[in-house]
Amino acid sequence: MIDWNVAVQAGTRLVRPGPQVSHAEAREVVAELRELSRLAHGHVREFTGMASEVDPAPATIVDRPGWIRANVDGFRVVLEPLMEQMSERRGTGGGLGGAGNVVVQAVGSRVTGMQVGAILAYMASRVLGQYELFLPPDPSGRAPTGRLTLVAPNIVHVEQELGVESRDFRLWVCLHEETHRAQFTGVPWLREYVQDQMTKFLLASDLDPGVMLDRLRDAAEAVADAVRGGDANLIDAIQSPEQREILDRLTAVMTLVEGHGDYVMDAVGPEVVPSVQQIRSRFQGRRDGGSKLDKTIRRLLGIDLKMKQYAEGSRFVRRVVAETGMSGFNKVWQSPETLPTHDEIKEPALWIARVVGSHAIDVAPPEASEA
Repeated sequence: MIDWNVAVQAGTRLVRPGPQVSHAEAREVVAELRELSRLAHGHVREFTGMASEVDPAPATIVDRPGWIRANVDGFRVVLEPLMEQMSERRGTGGGLGGAGNVVVQAVGSRVTGMQVGAILAYMASRVLGQYELFLPPDPSGRAPTGRLTLVAPNIVHVEQELGVESRDFRLWVCLHEETHRAQFTGVPWLREYVQDQMTKFLLASDLDPGVMLDRLRDAAEAVADAVRGGDANLIDAIQSPEQREILDRLTAVMTLVEGHGDYVMDAVGPEVVPSVQQIRSRFQGRRDGGSKLDKTIRRLLGIDLKMKQYAEGSRFVRRVVAETGMSGFNKVWQSPETLPTHDEIKEPALWIARVVGSHAIDVAPPEASEA
């Protein structure tokens, strides 16, 4: 259904160029980001108390086309179970036979590849870094456990746009991304849990042609609503009832990990990032700004929902650490059953009562600016 080569070609052709720097400046940025990532790893490990890797692999530094290629590889890994299911249905004359094939062929894998490439081109100029969970097998056939990636031109662009101290900003970004590395390497079951939920979400797709057409109409209405300034997005429009239930669980865990990352990047302290409060204030203003078109695209792709996750998750972490200490908060990583639900993220007292119970203590949290 998706021509991945077309996706890469379209994405790398459409993506905007990054800030203009000399080769020497680019090498300096790459070297400093690798150094600051190692430094951030130590700060995160000490602050959170999580049993993350002692000597992790260096961060992978990429440009915008490199980020697009890496994410296409990730998409292929994520979507493999769904593609296999669709192939089986075609082979047995199932849901995509007959009229279903006509619909799929009409859309065309190349057209879909171009659409994916266009979305990645937009995202490639915004993402500062990520911890990649879904990677293709290495030459030996083994699936890598994960990879920390930083998008150098985007980091340089944002620090220039905000007018902040470059080393402080780069370390601040590294603290957030290294927190994600700590989460997925220090919590043995978390990576597998997220992968399992993602696979279940994809396999819960209803591949009946009639239902697919209904979803396409819903998607068209979502686009119209986003243009009018509404809250609709494509993710909500195309999912089945079963997928909504799975997505609730995925959203809860991603709200937790994103909020935890935001909390740590601010709470590590001004002695590590002296201008952290200025950076947070200006960065938040950038998150909230943008043109009308940019805001429409963000709503449509669900990016505004992700911004909401940062804020809700950070509030949850701050409240739990304030009332139970870091050791009390770290009970969240014990098992899938100790993860907070949507309701518990909005009201942390519910999670504290369920998981920490009478062991909660009254302690002051480390200094942190508002998310």
